[in-house]
Amino acid sequence: MTDIIDELEWRGLLAQTTDLDELRKALADGPVTLYCGFDPTAGSLHVGHLTQILTLARFQKAGHRPIALVGGGTGLIGDPKPTAERSLNSVDTIREWVQVLGGQLSAFLRFTPEGEQAQATDAILANNADWLGSMSAIELLRDVGKHFSINQMLARETVKSRLDGEGMSYTEFSYVLLQSYDYVELYRRFGCTLQIGGSDQWGNITAGLDLIRRIDSNKPHGQAHALTTNLLTKSDGSKFGKTETGTVWLDSALTSPYAFYQFWFNADDRDVVRYLKVFSFRSQEEIEDLERQTSERPAARAAQRALAEELTTLVHGAEECEKVIEASRALFGQADLSNLDSPTLGAALSEVPKVEVQGPVAELPPLVDLLAATGLVPSKSAARRAIQEGGAYLNNTKVTDVDAKVAGADVLHGQYIVLRRGKRNVGGVIVTS
Repeated sequence: MTDIIDELEWRGLLAQTTDLDELRKALADGPVTLYCGFDPTAGSLHVGHLTQILTLARFQKAGHRPIALVGGGTGLIGDPKPTAERSLNSVDTIREWVQVLGGQLSAFLRFTPEGEQAQATDAILANNADWLGSMSAIELLRDVGKHFSINQMLARETVKSRLDGEGMSYTEFSYVLLQSYDYVELYRRFGCTLQIGGSDQWGNITAGLDLIRRIDSNKPHGQAHALTTNLLTKSDGSKFGKTETGTVWLDSALTSPYAFYQFWFNADDRDVVRYLKVFSFRSQEEIEDLERQTSERPAARAAQRALAEELTTLVHGAEECEKVIEASRALFGQADLSNLDSPTLGAALSEVPKVEVQGPVAELPPLVDLLAATGLVPSKSAARRAIQEGGAYLNNTKVTDVDAKVAGADVLHGQYIVLRRGKRNVGGVIVTS
């Protein structure tokens, strides 16, 4: 087994542990069974979840057994937000989202292949609705609630911030009881002795440790542990995982593979090495080499390209990643646009300035109008100058006629036109009937 603690420290992930020496010893004696919980608060996981998902995968690669816990029970309540009450989703919606999240989590961890014997480090996919859903209110209050101090619960930062503002319902106030009991059940069922999560989950995780001690006296599996990872921030102060168009999801229907790739490719030079450490499985030597390349030749964006390709392949598969790379090259004249399928080209154009115009093609405005409408040039006269100077392109073909119009063959897949000014400024025209 590799020393996973040393690796987490080098990658800048390790935030807090309850007893680092004891945890190191347990991991060295392993395999250790550990878990992380993911509540279904939406119909997909997003890039913010990748820190914990990939940390579970690192533990598995180091010879331990991960449990990915989907909160079919806790998701009906919701971990309290620091500012306002959560909106409760329907039972049917939560069930649907649980299925989606379970499928997404299964792509990152190694589970027992069908028909094969389970190995000691094969991952487990669990749903806390299996035990929380059958627990009565009396059981929750008598068997779990009796072990919690109201004074300690009121001292929690999230609770204090809410009580100083709009207040908090008993529903959200009781969330810590449910999450803590998850740890008890996983300890009993699977011998799980380590829970991981973001540093903002420290209070919930340590409450689970205390509950195992109070209810089961740390028997029969010995001392349980907690480990949290540092929360990721961006150098410019903006929130990680957000773009101008919103959250970056793992579901390709919500965030296209092209947009997903571009999110990582556009990472700030100040952030990209940290992202490589957190999200990449590349070795220390490989990451240090990419850091050197970023310092010496930042315009080449070698680190960003390596990060984008690795994560897009991991999340969407090698074939989709190749399509995205080909689309990026084609938009800037380095590959044939006609080789791109309609969904890939459409996704690529969704990330650039564009304009929507109504057909038929014979009635479309002249090219100078379209160049100006996309914002690639400030005016029609500027569009004419760009054409006269040889800097305007239609589907990567240089335009030489200032009176040029779009022909039917220029509308790719009957819907898309790619315009470019110079080498780097790309725009799109979406033709609707």
